[in-house]
Amino acid sequence: MPVRCETRQLGPRVLVRVSGDLSAETAPHVRMALLKSLVEQPDAVVVELTGLSVREPAALAVFSAVVRQAAVWPGTPLLIAAPDPDQAAQLAGGRYGRLAVFASAAQALIAKPDNRIPMLSEALLPVTGAAARARALAREACHRWIVPQLTDAAILVTGELVTNAMEHANTMIGLRLSMGHRYLMIAVRDGSTERPRLDSGPAGKIATGRGLRLVEELSHRWGCLLAPDGKVVWASLAAD
Repeated sequence: MPVRCETRQLGPRVLVRVSGDLSAETAPHVRMALLKSLVEQPDAVVVELTGLSVREPAALAVFSAVVRQAAVWPGTPLLIAAPDPDQAAQLAGGRYGRLAVFASAAQALIAKPDNRIPMLSEALLPVTGAAARARALAREACHRWIVPQLTDAAILVTGELVTNAMEHANTMIGLRLSMGHRYLMIAVRDGSTERPRLDSGPAGKIATGRGLRLVEELSHRWGCLLAPDGKVVWASLAAD
């Protein structure tokens, strides 16, 4: 039976029901569905495993892989609801990483979240001055969250991502900065589904692959996730 992932928004949280057969072949589909659930940066993602048949136990590592990604960006906790006692024991045993496992989706949906991470956000028009405003917000974030060592990198990365969105998407831009336990996270959302590309670009041209190479050099990690109405390009800066 092919694996299925059904996603629902329930208040500030996202519920993803995973059913079917989990194997090395189907795990990438589960991973992609869970990564897409992070785009809106919910309070938590609850993964309900009712109806899931684990054909290859090693494929359970897909959940810890998503947990690691979520820790880098956007800082969203992944809560696993595993009604099957054997699956719950496997997931909670530590073999597949540190996972928060609950007996039911109802318990996971009402579980008290970790301390909310601080966040700054702003909607920007794709006009002259947007990148400057984005850089100012990055400076303010580093000052507010007492990470002065990240100020220069945050200003450069934020400015490049917003400039890239202006040049290539020319839509409204959503900028969000947040501070996790280890990372300053920067996310820029626009209305284009065209993924950013790393290339050389013409000399002196802003918002080309040259700018993205700067983002890559300064960031701990960066990436892109498609959204229903565009995409989110994110970057994380290590605070230590």
